[in-house]
Amino acid sequence: MIYTCTIDTFLGTMRGAAENDALTGLWFIGQKYYPQDADTWFEKPDYGVFQALRDWLEQYFAGNPPEPNVLLRPHGTAFQQAVWEILQTIPYGKTGAYGEIAEQTSRRRGAPVSAQAIGGAVGHNPISLLIPCHRVIGSDGSLTGYAGGIEKKKALLELEQRR
Repeated sequence: MIYTCTIDTFLGTMRGAAENDALTGLWFIGQKYYPQDADTWFEKPDYGVFQALRDWLEQYFAGNPPEPNVLLRPHGTAFQQAVWEILQTIPYGKTGAYGEIAEQTSRRRGAPVSAQAIGGAVGHNPISLLIPCHRVIGSDGSLTGYAGGIEKKKALLELEQRR
C-alpha cells in the first residue's frame, strides 16, 4: 500500500509517497512526470517516514543542510538507480553537470553513457530535493531542465547558495 501526504512549501505544495517505512516519492503538485495513479494512494499524513520528511524539509527550506535521516527507496531501472545514487553525492550548495555525471556513470558501468541518457534519468527522479536533481546543470552553467520548472530550480539553487 502506498501512503501519501501533502506538504506546503514556499515554492508550492508537495506530495510525498511512502511504502514499507521508506520514502518512494516527493513531487511538486502538477510537475512533469507527476504520478498518474496518485489519486489511488491512501492519505496518511502521520505515517512515520512523513514526520522525518517534514523535519528534513523544514531544515532545508530554513537554509540549513539537512541531516540524511529519511530512508529513500525510489522505484526505477538499474540505470536510473545508478544515476540517482550519483546525484546524492552532489553536496548541498554545489552543482554537477550532466556530462560529469555521464562520465561517472560510464566509469561505474564500464560502458559509455551519454549526457542525454543522464538527462532522462535525472528528469524522472521520483524524490525531489532529497535526491538533488535540481543541482544538475548544463556544462556551460545553464539551468537546463527541471521537472518542477526552471523557476523552482533557480530558487532552490539560490536558497542553497545563500548558506
